[in-house]
Amino acid sequence: MYPEDLLKQIAFIKEIDKLKYIQRKTKLFNSDRNENDAEHSWHLALMAIVLAQHSNEPVDILKVVKMVLIHDIVEIDAGDTFIYDTKKAHCNTEEERLAANRIFGLLPEEQAQELIAVWEEFEAGETNEAKFARSMDRLEPLLQNTSNQGGTWKEYGVSYPKVYEKKKVIKDGSEVIWQYAEELINESVEKGILSRGS
Repeated sequence: MYPEDLLKQIAFIKEIDKLKYIQRKTKLFNSDRNENDAEHSWHLALMAIVLAQHSNEPVDILKVVKMVLIHDIVEIDAGDTFIYDTKKAHCNTEEERLAANRIFGLLPEEQAQELIAVWEEFEAGETNEAKFARSMDRLEPLLQNTSNQGGTWKEYGVSYPKVYEKKKVIKDGSEVIWQYAEELINESVEKGILSRGS
């Protein structure tokens, strides 16, 4: 007989495979294929490792990596909410809370509580780790859209003020990465791939 913890962990591992089927609105770099949540999470994890030196404050990189790897797991149940959606809030909803409890709840209790706490910390965005993790989460789609001649900005009619408002959270995690991102946003307007808006 196998340990109960192992069987619970295997059940969780099987369940999170569903993340590969959750399609995001953003497309892969220089591509017309939509990114899925698993690809997004993997990319953020490597970005965090590579860019950690640019964090405003020293961070526990393992915790940051945990955050970005699990932050979208709730979307298995709750679905992906487009950051520029005008009808549904892109924040910690009751739907996401129920999803976190169900999915992480498949794990042994101590492990479940740890991952729920890490997810909550990311959502709250108050610790150095959460701020840096969230800056990665906002940077990746910016890089994708600029590589795709406007990508989802053009597709969904998103203008400069909305992009700027959503992306400025990058500054909380990294001033230098925000300077780079801000320049990309401004260049995108100049190139005509991001509408100036009002």
